[in-house]
Amino acid sequence: MPQSQVKMDVRKVTPQASVIDIEGDVTAFSENVLMDAYTDASSDGANSIILNFSNLDYMNSSGIGLLVTLLIRAQRQGQSLLAYGLSDHYRQIFELTRLNEAISCYAGEADAVAAASNGR
Repeated sequence: MPQSQVKMDVRKVTPQASVIDIEGDVTAFSENVLMDAYTDASSDGANSIILNFSNLDYMNSSGIGLLVTLLIRAQRQGQSLLAYGLSDHYRQIFELTRLNEAISCYAGEADAVAAASNGR
C-alpha cells in the first residue's frame, strides 16, 4: 500500500484552540495521520481545531472527503473547525463544495485564532 505523503504537527495556541500544521499531500492515504492529529489536537479539551494549509502541496477528492469526515467528528464533539493558508485554488474548491460554509476560512493564523477565541 502506498505511504502517506503528508506530515501533520499539532500546536496548542490557546487553552481553547489547537492548530494542525499540514505539510504535503492530503489524499486517502492521509486518513490515519489526519485522525491521529485530530485526536492529539483535541486531547487537551480544545473546542476549536484550526487547520493550517500553508504548506499543502496537493489535495484530491479523497482528501476533501477526509475533511468532511473530520468535520462530522468535530461537530459530534461540539468543536468548530477553522482553516487558513488555503491557496486560491483550494479556496475555490472549498467554495464549490460549500466546505467554506462549515469550515470558516481565514487569511492567516492570527485571524483564525482570534475567531476561535471569540467562539467564531
